[in-house]
Amino acid sequence: MKTKVLWISILLLFATLDVEAQCAMCRAVLESEEGQKTAKGINNGIIYLMIIPYILIGTVGYFIYKNKKKSTGSEG
Repeated sequence: MKTKVLWISILLLFATLDVEAQCAMCRAVLESEEGQKTAKGINNGIIYLMIIPYILIGTVGYFIYKNKKKSTGSEG
């Protein structure tokens, strides 16, 4: 079971899509610029800010799972 979850996690980690996380107004303003360097920087910043809550929730979920497993394992 652990190896199956591990392989699924690794697969999901590497199976990513190229997304553009800009709002309509930011996109309209940044598309007029030549070179698109600022647009790429804004897009990367938005994606970076989106990842932080998922990491925090995943960490809290892991510790809750670990504590629950530890408490149920010590009873038997």
